[in-house]
Amino acid sequence: MKITADALSALPGIRHGFFTRQGGVSDGIYASLNCGVGSADERAHVLENRARITADLRVAADRLATPYQVHSPDVVVVDEVWPVGDGPKADAVVTSRPGIAIGVGTADCGPVLFADGDARVVGAAHAGWKGAFTGVLEATVAEMEKLGARRERIVAVLGPTISKAAYEVGPEFRARFIDADAANAAFFAPSDRADHHQFDLPAYIGTRLRAAGLGTVGDLALCTYADPKRFFSYRRATHAGEPDYGRLLHAITIAA
Repeated sequence: MKITADALSALPGIRHGFFTRQGGVSDGIYASLNCGVGSADERAHVLENRARITADLRVAADRLATPYQVHSPDVVVVDEVWPVGDGPKADAVVTSRPGIAIGVGTADCGPVLFADGDARVVGAAHAGWKGAFTGVLEATVAEMEKLGARRERIVAVLGPTISKAAYEVGPEFRARFIDADAANAAFFAPSDRADHHQFDLPAYIGTRLRAAGLGTVGDLALCTYADPKRFFSYRRATHAGEPDYGRLLHAITIAA
């Protein structure tokens, strides 16, 4: 049902999980642990799936806060949990409140969970190419610091993300990155199609996290596209002509 990172599991009083698509009640293309409130899945199924995740993290079902994701660099500090589906538009959440689980949903984009075990401050970021490019990772660290975290103590781990082998992009996409920084050329390799490239999103995320000066940066090195049994994938669903896709949930909490 979930995958954990050793670097996060080693922190006392911090619980987390990069949850797979397995272990829920949804069926069809959403089978089975679909946590996407914005999907066309039955709402009751999504709520039950989210409740199974909160139970695993040992928090109450109504103590899970996930934002309304818009591929932005925006971060929200969670002091109180909002109703399911009514979250603020943002792509990262941070908290220092015990007993609240914070999380983000993905279906190819990079989920990053953060924790400073000493300060007892945690974060979760949804880092697609646009969010990572515009600074959502660095913004998450900055908000954690405002709550007392220190970046040299922060552990950040990237969960299941679309891999370079599955992420072909066009010339305009690559040009955007090269124009911003010529060093970004390192994250692209020619694909089989003329003027197209394979983009290494996990490596790009990892490089930005390391450049932020964090204490530990990890990567589970799991591809969402290549593993349909465990992960939802927006790109795989699109290639298959499916009408919608499920969302994975990745969450972290401070034990009360």
